[in-house]
Amino acid sequence: MLIPCIDLQRGRAVQLIRGRERALAVDDVFGLLERFKRYPWLHIIDLDAAMSKRPNGALVRALIERARKTYGFKVRVGGGIRTIRRARELARLGTEQIIIGSAALRNGKINAKFLRMLAEQPGRERIVIALDTARGCITTHGWRKRHLVRAADVMLEFAAFCSGFLCTDVDREGTMTGANLKWFRELRRATSLPVIAAGGIRSRREIRALDRMGMDAAVGMAVYKNRLF
Repeated sequence: MLIPCIDLQRGRAVQLIRGRERALAVDDVFGLLERFKRYPWLHIIDLDAAMSKRPNGALVRALIERARKTYGFKVRVGGGIRTIRRARELARLGTEQIIIGSAALRNGKINAKFLRMLAEQPGRERIVIALDTARGCITTHGWRKRHLVRAADVMLEFAAFCSGFLCTDVDREGTMTGANLKWFRELRRATSLPVIAAGGIRSRREIRALDRMGMDAAVGMAVYKNRLF
């Protein structure tokens, strides 16, 4: 299943190459909901919050409300969710699932106390852990901080606290160079939980291949540029 993404930066929907270079920006963020309405799920990611900059809080709230009430999307939200309070606020807004990235690790180790509290409320079934990888290792804080930990090696430990994983291949993110199916197969072998694949996806053939593995595909650049073939 294809899942479209709305990545927010300074009030605009953007697409970045490898998390660094901005390739495009869309001012009419709400117009994207109409464009993506045929898909059941939507990802909303606050990149500014992920990078510890001024968050797009009001815009995120408005997008969640309209996406759910007007278009019937199921919504996953991520980006800078580092407190129990923020996670529970998003749950109260009706967010089906909350993506936890940087806060899932502390000093390179699993932040078990924090994740245990999230698993209790808003609940394990609503928590998705982001394991984004650059040069083979997990990267956090808007892909600026690198940990000497491989995603496949920690999935089993994380599984007690979440209902699935969002795994982004940062080295290919925004490049439209094709999905690293070998890496995604490795991740599939490491966990029985649902995995959402992201990074470099450019074709429906790749989406079908991921679907056969039991993975959904979060797609950005190829959808925005109408180059998904």
